[in-house]
Amino acid sequence: MEAVLAVVVGIFFAAAIYLILSKYIVRILLGVAILGNAVNLLLFTSGRLTREVPPIIAEGIDALPAGAANPLPQALILTAIVISFSFFAFLLVLTYRAYQDLKTDNTDDMRIAEPIKDPLPPLGY
Repeated sequence: MEAVLAVVVGIFFAAAIYLILSKYIVRILLGVAILGNAVNLLLFTSGRLTREVPPIIAEGIDALPAGAANPLPQALILTAIVISFSFFAFLLVLTYRAYQDLKTDNTDDMRIAEPIKDPLPPLGY
């Protein structure tokens, strides 16, 4: 099962990189979302896929019982979910604002900038 998930993680990373290298912002956003899911699946797979007892430590015991699940990958996945969601929300707002101002989602068209006009009229000296 871990080999299948490793292949899926590779496919997710490849698709994310392909979409991020696109020149359209909507594709870039989809690539960032897929990249976040690929990282989460990678962390999930690295934490082993065996069914083990929850990592609950009873009173008076100093260490995890034998055969307990590792809580670190679970904590990392929760953190990665929050970070990727907030990053995606920021990029979504940034993209929407750029589309409102520039009327395009093509990054090549966004690079063409108009010259800044002088807001003050020249002095009549």
